Amino acid sequence: MNYAEMKPSEVRGLIRRGEITSPTSGMCAGYAQANLVILPKELAYDFLLFSQRNPRPCPILEVSDVGSRELSIMAKNADIAKDFPKYRIYEKGVLTGEYTDVEKFWRDDLVSFLIGCSFSFESELLETGVPVRHIEEGCNVPMYNTNIECAPAGVFSGNMVVSMRPIPYDQVIKAVNVTAAMPRVHGAPIHIGNPEQIGIKDIHHPDYGDSVTIRPGEVPVFWPCGVTPQNVIMNTKPDFVITHAPGHMFITDVKNIDLKY
Repeated sequence: MNYAEMKPSEVRGLIRRGEITSPTSGMCAGYAQANLVILPKELAYDFLLFSQRNPRPCPILEVSDVGSRELSIMAKNADIAKDFPKYRIYEKGVLTGEYTDVEKFWRDDLVSFLIGCSFSFESELLETGVPVRHIEEGCNVPMYNTNIECAPAGVFSGNMVVSMRPIPYDQVIKAVNVTAAMPRVHGAPIHIGNPEQIGIKDIHHPDYGDSVTIRPGEVPVFWPCGVTPQNVIMNTKPDFVITHAPGHMFITDVKNIDLKY
């Protein structure tokens, strides 16, 4: 089935019915995708402040009403507890489980944050002829913990997570320009080239996602990643948080072009 050509509502329906549980890269071409953080209202202000201070890895697209599983901006008829292919639950900073539906964990005090995702700019890269290797290889994007410190806020602190795409040397400038025009989905790369400079010891063993081929004549290019909150959660250890599983995003009804400058 060609998920790239389907409408977001159609793919969300398949996800809600449990028929799609895989990473969403390449699905619903041209439509923005989003990361997820759900936490108790008592932590929501601190996380909002953390996101405001760290807009590159945590560009907020929408914040839900307290206790609501609906959205008012990024999608119609959505269910936050069912419309991601896979969720993670962290308790006191420890990953305690992955689920395709978190309805049974829902509480009236929960606030949901949708955060921009770099999957959103991949269709823009492809349209300009820039390759996206994990789509070519049918796997998840490689993601890495780094030594890049985020600005702390309230109880939240920790280092940035980045996603990596190998780009041919002669197309790096094009990739930078395409993504820089989309700051609400992470924008321009945070680092180009030597992974060790940002604390990545082995580029072939990502902390999240899958390893991809880096061909001769290509350079690894790193973008801020919406998995950063999960690294921060493991660092600061709040009692209860729900996130998406890395690579398993929410597909919005909003076109990528509407998130450009």
